[in-house]
Amino acid sequence: MSEKDIDPQETIEWLEAFRSVARFGGEDRAKYILQKLTDMAHEDGMSLPQGVNTAYLNSIPVEKESELIVKHDVEHRIKSIIRWNAMIMVVKANQVSSELGGHIASFASSATLYEVGFNHFYRGNDLDQGADLIFFQGHIAPGIYSRAFLEGRISEKQMLNFRQEANKEGLSSYPHPWLMPDFWEFPTVSMGLGPIMAIYQARFMKYLQHRDIIQTDKRTVWAYIGDGETDEPESLGAISLAGREKLDNLIFVINCNLQRLDGPVRGNGKIIQELEGMFRGAGWNVIKVIWGRGWDKLLANDTSGLLKQRMEEVVDGEYQAYKAKDGAYVRKHFFGKYPETLKLVEHMSDDEIFGLTRGGHDPNKVYQAYKAAKEHIGQPTVILAKTVKGYGMGEAGEGKNTTHSQKKLGVDALVRVAERFDIPVTQKDAEELNFYKPAEDSEELTYLRSRREALGGYLPTRSFELESFNIPDLITFEPLLKSTEGKEMSSTMAFVRFLSLLIRDKEIGPRVVPIVPDEARTFGMEGLFRQMGIYSSSGQLYEPEDSDKVMWYKEDIKGQVLQEGINEAGAISDWIAAATAYASHNVTMIPFYIYYSKFGFQRVGDLAWAAGDMQSKGFLMGGTAGRTTLAGEGLQHQDGDSLIVANTIPNCVSYDPTYAYELAVILRDGMHRMYEKMENIFYYVTLMNENYPHPEMPKGVEEGIIKGIYPLKTVGNSKIEVQLLGSGAILREVEKAADILEKDWGVMSHVWSVTSFNEVTREAQRVDRDNLYNTSKTNQAPYITKCFSKSKGPIIAATDYMRNYAEQIRKYIPSRYEVLGTDGFGRSDSRKELRYFFEVNANYIVFVTLKALVDDGLLEPKTIKTAIKKLNIDKDKSNPMHS
Repeated sequence: MSEKDIDPQETIEWLEAFRSVARFGGEDRAKYILQKLTDMAHEDGMSLPQGVNTAYLNSIPVEKESELIVKHDVEHRIKSIIRWNAMIMVVKANQVSSELGGHIASFASSATLYEVGFNHFYRGNDLDQGADLIFFQGHIAPGIYSRAFLEGRISEKQMLNFRQEANKEGLSSYPHPWLMPDFWEFPTVSMGLGPIMAIYQARFMKYLQHRDIIQTDKRTVWAYIGDGETDEPESLGAISLAGREKLDNLIFVINCNLQRLDGPVRGNGKIIQELEGMFRGAGWNVIKVIWGRGWDKLLANDTSGLLKQRMEEVVDGEYQAYKAKDGAYVRKHFFGKYPETLKLVEHMSDDEIFGLTRGGHDPNKVYQAYKAAKEHIGQPTVILAKTVKGYGMGEAGEGKNTTHSQKKLGVDALVRVAERFDIPVTQKDAEELNFYKPAEDSEELTYLRSRREALGGYLPTRSFELESFNIPDLITFEPLLKSTEGKEMSSTMAFVRFLSLLIRDKEIGPRVVPIVPDEARTFGMEGLFRQMGIYSSSGQLYEPEDSDKVMWYKEDIKGQVLQEGINEAGAISDWIAAATAYASHNVTMIPFYIYYSKFGFQRVGDLAWAAGDMQSKGFLMGGTAGRTTLAGEGLQHQDGDSLIVANTIPNCVSYDPTYAYELAVILRDGMHRMYEKMENIFYYVTLMNENYPHPEMPKGVEEGIIKGIYPLKTVGNSKIEVQLLGSGAILREVEKAADILEKDWGVMSHVWSVTSFNEVTREAQRVDRDNLYNTSKTNQAPYITKCFSKSKGPIIAATDYMRNYAEQIRKYIPSRYEVLGTDGFGRSDSRKELRYFFEVNANYIVFVTLKALVDDGLLEPKTIKTAIKKLNIDKDKSNPMHS
């Protein structure tokens, strides 16, 4: 398609005709005509222009701007003071130590975006239904602290201790609810997590309302994102869901300062245009805020259209350079390309040209965008606001590639910032790095307080009243405590039965949130489709092909199950929204998210870590857990490390149960700890897809199950004794090994079920620390040590995970300790062959046990040679860790 206009007069006539349709027939009529023209061109086989971009102009034209309520003077002064204090806080911290770091440029570019929100849009907790949920961009935390300082919510002492938290009353580097539990709500500085969590928070608010749990329709989720951050897959990976679900309670504000951490975001292109196409294609309402008011008159005088053309043809790398230089440079390199554009600014000085602001720095333009976004119905909205990174920092960093890491400013630079924004500070204040706070009865603080009072209170704040639940007694789950009488089932099916029993509880049942990826049938959970329904904001607009079946695929606007498709990042974001509903919505939900264990922490570990930061409460259920239980699925599906990764999150409690009664005890205790005792923990519990009989729960084992280890059985009666430890999928191999040891070797085995090597180790480490500082009494022994203080013989542990999982207790074992595990890559085969390959089957457990007995002088050395032959041990086979 040629870009040259071969008949300008005809073009003008077409455009005027279309404008006439829009003015007299309305926007809907104009859109209808456009759609019909597009359809006709498509039917005629015409290749249409690529993309869904609009002109590189503000989406809201001047004539459609609404009446302003922005009080420019006082709001400008407040914003300028906040800028100053944010800068001083970072610079002052780096006088204490350059190790502390900090960021100035990101907030400098986005101060207007936040201040317009604080003064006119963000709802507080005191309003009906509660506060808006705001995902602040992580690097702008100094600006939020600075505002809270003016509000009197943060002390000067705290400001002086920015990034100094270890032994002081300091402020966290970024938004961290764990470190500032009454202030921050959402951890966002791990790039991309804020956007995806915001989308699923907005969807979960719709879920809560549609299920009649609480009303949420007056509240908005705001997500502030950097344009460089949109390169993270999580940032844009779920935007189609937001469009599909019509999440009109969601507003993305993308701060397009055109710079990443090291340089331009799209030096050779236009990030705003690129993002517009993506979001429009995903069904979003897009509002571009590119040019400040100073450009309005220039655009109105652009009769040649060359100014608009120049705006289109300049790439972001050039736009960045303009703000890193000066007005003369902009006059020459931007306006100077065409005589017509140069003439537009001939009456302006270089300083006036340089003072032409971008839209994201104009409070009136930002206000118009926010107002339009809040009023828009039926779509989520993204606001693409063009700004300058390091705005106002001048030669110290404005628009420069190095500006992101700028954390030191000299006195001269600070003075220039103060002069540029009319901040009432002195040269001495700059030299001494003094904060500035107006008098309590000043116009600035009076206005600031009055606006937040009108909007429902200060933000951010994390304030809630915990609901107290009566968790059902363990007897409620009695079917899982009894023997299956030889009938086989998987622990996954035991979980499904637990869930079915739980949702019958009139108090707890409605608060349960089952979450599954596109594997519910794999996990045997399809029965929940019919029983509880799959949540869908539009209900079910079709008759499913299996509607004549008992467990048909039932979608419902009041459905309870969240079925997220093949989308682990989305599903765990769902889980986080439910697991933090107690804080975000003052309503406690009990989420159970089940998934392939290998696609959990290893795939979305950053989100799991954020869940810990947010003090999430709920259950992550790792289905098909273990390296050998999944059998034929192979290397990328077989999990040998999820429990090790789970242990890296301090408030994640993890278990690897084998039998149904263990699972019931663990889940019931977890609910008790989280929802009755109000502990800030969440659970990771493994599940297997291997079918086997489940015994009745032995008496008195509940405490051991919860602590992580208990004696399961004793096999044999001999003077030669061993202690066999097993968990999860391999406990049954340990039990088989005990039988072989008794039958063929006359060895008595004490079999221990280790429901959590992680939890027994954590308890032992706590005792270790107590003992370290204990100078007045006898040292205590860890629980795991007490278990074996009077035991005889070597201790052998076998799991379906890497050896490190069971190795972690070695320090606390009082005798010889040997570990079997599944280090190395997984592979496809039967369970039997995999357990032989990884050397964790019953025969290898027996062999390692016999070797330990020989080494301890309890059996004759010839036993080893006999055992190799009898147990089919291939001493020459390849090492599974390296093959």
